[in-house]
Amino acid sequence: MCGIVGYTGKNQAINYLLDGLAALEYRGYDSAGVAIISPSRHLHVVKCQGRVEALRQRCDDANLVGSCGIGHTRWATHGAPADRNAHPHTDCSGSIAIVHNGIIENFEELRRSLRAEGHEFKSETDSEVIAHLFGDAWNGPAKGDMVGALRNTVARLEGSWAIAVICSDVPDQIVVTRCGSPLVVASTEDGAYAASDVIPLSSVTDHVVQLEDGDIALLEKDGGITVYDASGGEVTEPKGLDIDWDASMATLGGHSDFMGKEIAEQPEAIERLLKDRLGKHGIEMDELRMTREELSQVDRVYIIGCGTSYNVGLIAKTLIEHWARIFVSVEFASEFNYADVLVTDHTLCLIITQSGETADTLAAARRLKGMGCKIFAITNVLGSSAAREADGTLYVQAGPEVAVASTKAYTAQMVASALVALRLAFANGSMTPCDVEMIYRELRQVPDLIREIFNRSWQDKQAVPIFQDATSALYLGRGTNSTTAYEGALKMKEIAYVHAEAYPAGEMKHGPIALIEPGFPVLAVVPDDHVHDKTVSNIMESIARGAKVVAVATDGDEEVAQLCEQVLWVPKMDEYIVPIVAVVHLQMLARYVAKAKGLDVDKPRNLAKSVTVE
Repeated sequence: MCGIVGYTGKNQAINYLLDGLAALEYRGYDSAGVAIISPSRHLHVVKCQGRVEALRQRCDDANLVGSCGIGHTRWATHGAPADRNAHPHTDCSGSIAIVHNGIIENFEELRRSLRAEGHEFKSETDSEVIAHLFGDAWNGPAKGDMVGALRNTVARLEGSWAIAVICSDVPDQIVVTRCGSPLVVASTEDGAYAASDVIPLSSVTDHVVQLEDGDIALLEKDGGITVYDASGGEVTEPKGLDIDWDASMATLGGHSDFMGKEIAEQPEAIERLLKDRLGKHGIEMDELRMTREELSQVDRVYIIGCGTSYNVGLIAKTLIEHWARIFVSVEFASEFNYADVLVTDHTLCLIITQSGETADTLAAARRLKGMGCKIFAITNVLGSSAAREADGTLYVQAGPEVAVASTKAYTAQMVASALVALRLAFANGSMTPCDVEMIYRELRQVPDLIREIFNRSWQDKQAVPIFQDATSALYLGRGTNSTTAYEGALKMKEIAYVHAEAYPAGEMKHGPIALIEPGFPVLAVVPDDHVHDKTVSNIMESIARGAKVVAVATDGDEEVAQLCEQVLWVPKMDEYIVPIVAVVHLQMLARYVAKAKGLDVDKPRNLAKSVTVE
């Protein structure tokens, strides 16, 4: 949820810290701060409410000098966005600074205990207890031992964390650890680096080191990194990971915003994912790590996701049930963890998460794995926690997605889900090799179909006035495209702040139709599919009550064109491919509405890209 960076080495720390925080701002942007140890061994902390650019100005004014420091960009959990709640936090002596991503569940108990011992707190956050605990350890049993002090500290914590600590007594060292929250480190000739994910590190190295839960790493000025394991504090050889994309992929590259850039990157992402997937025996998917016999015995699939990934799961359910004839249950991860679960010896769990770090999704995966389920992950981030937890992982290869609202990862995850469905269908005999090849050929057309939607972006711009001043809207669809409506409404809510609600179109009459009054915006997804006529009837019911209807429809549909205020046209295609293509119109529409309202499409209020706390 929050973003962490750290550097100790030959260079001035402030440059990497600020650039790294800017790269991690998608993880949170309520406030930001840095702590740097000066050459005279003084700890200087600069932090403020607001974006990293505001912090950059404060740092320029402060003229921070020093080659060892840590930084943080925050998504508020405990304590409102404010200067006092921004990280880094310090201990009572002012010589220790910490940054933290996660939740300390027992912080109230710890804070009461520390206050009774004379500690004074400056913030409302849960994280500040870490600084005081570290200070006690440093001034007590672990004096002079950064690793020992951090081990002593985390032994008293309950919850999840990625933590980085510096101390002015040892001005060239940073000590870091993680438990349930992501953290990677890297060694270069210029020094040692730490970050919440690989994006800030891609500008300095193409190789990072992944820490396992409980590992503690000591970073030193010469670039040395020593990792101690969780069990007994023995030095361990951590896993390395090669970054397989260029740092420029995380820059705007001439686009005005990351959301627009990432919408434009969808065809190439899907082409990468589909390349060489068709073999002599159906879809090639060694990543599943299951034999054809094992796959043929799958009799139930749980799909777990949150937000946009949950919507992908709904598409996956349709495809798996239609093609592979296997029962599928799609669950919100946040609810699943507290519900009864029914599994068999042949249940497969499919977790879908762009970041691979979504806490609720990971908890659900661990629960099902403990019950004996095979876990398969669809994710975008190499080396993520989801990949490490799963028995097999299909990377969607979309490249870094910086905008908070997911676009290219969503469409790539839908294509990945289609590949999984085809693999299952072939394995259990529900589809022949010819059937699989036919669908695969249709999937290969998706990138060009999306490019055709880009050529029609003017249609989305024409629809903007219908939504720009609206406070609410209905999104409707039937069958597979009810999910397209869900995702379109989510995008409109996320970035344009229009209270858009999605329903299967037939459900409109069971309550939501009461909202419709003259001028009320309704968006209907009504392609040429087996429920087309039913959806047209729902459009007519909306119009009869004064709604302004914008439709997503198939080229040549004159009936819909005559009924609706605006039409967002899509080419003719198989109805099970439509959701991958049609949603691009709704992504662009939401972006255009948000920009017309003067909103930041990359960093919508109250949201963060990766939800790493429950």
